[in-house]
Amino acid sequence: MKKKEQFIKIYDLSVSKILYKFVNNELLPGTGIAKNHFWSGLNKTFHRLAPKNRDLLEFREKIQKSIDSYHLEKKGKKFHLKDYKNFLKKIGYLKKKGTNFKIQTKNLDTEITSVCGPQLVCPVSNARFLLNAANARWVSLYDSLYGANIIPETKGALKGTTYNPIRGKKVIEYSRDILDKFVPLKNLSWKKLNLIPDVKNGKVNLDLKYQKQFVGYNKKKNKLTSLLFVNNNLHIDIIFDQSGNLEINNPEGNQDPLKIHDIYLESAISTICDHEDSVAAVDAEDKVIGYRNWLSLMKGSLISKFKKNGKSIIRKLNFDRKYKSFNGKKLNLHGRSLLLNRNVGHLMTNPAILLKDGSECPEGILDAFITSAACIHDFKRQGNSRNKSIYIVKPKMHGPDECAFTDLIFSNVEKVLKFKKNQILCGIMDEERRTSINLKECIRILKKRVFFINTGFLDRTGDEIHTSMETGPMILKGQMKLSKWIKAYENNNVDVGLSCGFSGKAQVGKGMWAMPDLLKEMMDQKISHPLSGANCAWVPSPTAAAIHALHYHEISVFDKHKEIKKRKHANLDDLLNIPVNLNQNWSKEVVEKELKNNAQGILGYVVRWIDQSVGCSKVPDIDGIGLMEDRATCRISSQHVANWLHHGVCSKKQVLEIMKKMAKVVDYQNLKDRSMKGQDPYQPMSGNFDKSIAFKAACDLIFHGKYQPSGYTEPLLHFNRLMKKSI
Repeated sequence: MKKKEQFIKIYDLSVSKILYKFVNNELLPGTGIAKNHFWSGLNKTFHRLAPKNRDLLEFREKIQKSIDSYHLEKKGKKFHLKDYKNFLKKIGYLKKKGTNFKIQTKNLDTEITSVCGPQLVCPVSNARFLLNAANARWVSLYDSLYGANIIPETKGALKGTTYNPIRGKKVIEYSRDILDKFVPLKNLSWKKLNLIPDVKNGKVNLDLKYQKQFVGYNKKKNKLTSLLFVNNNLHIDIIFDQSGNLEINNPEGNQDPLKIHDIYLESAISTICDHEDSVAAVDAEDKVIGYRNWLSLMKGSLISKFKKNGKSIIRKLNFDRKYKSFNGKKLNLHGRSLLLNRNVGHLMTNPAILLKDGSECPEGILDAFITSAACIHDFKRQGNSRNKSIYIVKPKMHGPDECAFTDLIFSNVEKVLKFKKNQILCGIMDEERRTSINLKECIRILKKRVFFINTGFLDRTGDEIHTSMETGPMILKGQMKLSKWIKAYENNNVDVGLSCGFSGKAQVGKGMWAMPDLLKEMMDQKISHPLSGANCAWVPSPTAAAIHALHYHEISVFDKHKEIKKRKHANLDDLLNIPVNLNQNWSKEVVEKELKNNAQGILGYVVRWIDQSVGCSKVPDIDGIGLMEDRATCRISSQHVANWLHHGVCSKKQVLEIMKKMAKVVDYQNLKDRSMKGQDPYQPMSGNFDKSIAFKAACDLIFHGKYQPSGYTEPLLHFNRLMKKSI
């Protein structure tokens, strides 16, 4: 049995010893915040705001029961949208739109206001991943292309285990096409250029089509080592190696008459360090791992030691990049992504701290205090925000009232930590239905803090299913992206953001590319995000960030904003269109395939979450394609099956049989998966169904899915993970 957690009593709080020691010995020293002042402020805030938090969650449940009753009363009758809207207004679900306004956020960094590009999301519990993500501000184009399926493995261009010059040549050719497209010469292709450029008197001896694109360079021993260009506010750094040691540095250079060692693209402009959907943090021990990593990022001291190909490697944060500008002055560019912090939402509590009545503390309030206090260390060095701003992305808020509660939390934190008013900025995750249809009013509440709005198809779909659970069976999961409400939802997010003055001021974001191995497909499809007016869109890896950055070189998002402002805004009626299929005309084969697909995704994710504490990972789907899975993907899959079960599309017996079949598939996939080194050994579910906590948890997400608050997976996952940890 695991040793029982020790608590320390301070004021009216019982604080886990591991958290107490972390705060006192690591977090607060150097901040100017006294220990007693911190704990006293935290104590008062918890006991002042916890009742408000509970009231908001109870209101969620009250509204959901009203909606369920409405649909049950109307069952079998023709659906009238006007009546439905009036009902939603009556119960306080749909708010009246107020007058027009513009956001008033101040002290934003240029990564938010001026630079459009990819955004990474990374679990805060994994130091190595965090460093990779933070350092992904600059990514090798050569490496990204060499390993991606963008370059086909045909005509001898195999990746192999050692460098393949045939593939290397194709990488060079592809890269030259990119230079021709985004840094064009006047009357010549980069492919035809055979003399190494030089810079003299601040001028490069290249006949550039747009001279203003040349912004800087570097030389070593009077030989050019780097040329820096800019396009759509994104930098391209062409690295030359004239040392004669190309065999050591980069094999591609041997094939290159221009001695181009590599091309570095400014890629992940910002990174969300995530305490929420991509982590499995259920107690003080888990929370402190994430808090410590975030603190180390803010101090600039985070390191990761590991072995790769038999070699010991130490990874640290990259330094800023230094150049000489075209006018001879020093030019420094930020070497790392701007780091944002995603706290948890209002729903969850955590046993890391117990209140005076013995209840667990609201986890979102705890996150706000700890992550904000860590940022004080960055204020001194300004290695992250040069404007001393704190960027907190707040997920799973339901409507304006909950946005107001977030504002209240941040105001309390600012007071205790002696910050300026509105120094903590807020990113609004537009991923719940009550937020989508009231987005303008949500932004109004946070107009002095908001720096970001973002659509999240998966959570938003999970909430769509749960909210309208009693309407009828939902359409196939694969058809959701083709439904009327999705297009309205995506367009509404941009329309409202632009009407509230986001362009050139704050980010409008879009969701994740979930297939990290299929980068050619991403290259073909994800250009839709900047075309839609998104300043940023989520990618699953530094390599994907480099590839997606090319889309922002191609599309000027700020020009797109001017076009989009002229279009007709998304229709609220379309946004409220429920994706239900009342005909239930699916064949047995279609139903079984859909259930298998959902079951496989749920099990593949949950078994790692419960048994190995992995909150986000690449899980092979039913066809063997690796998909990035987190709690949002689990939410939509479990709610979808729960909905079909509730409406008799399938039976409990059928679902359980499929779950057992797919557990065997998942066991096989995981036993072959070597990517989970460093985690607890994988424990098969099949043959052990009665004792497997992971299998039980996955089943509970379906069979009890209808009764989970807002259809969230967290309560059941946390309960079962804590049970697993106690063994």
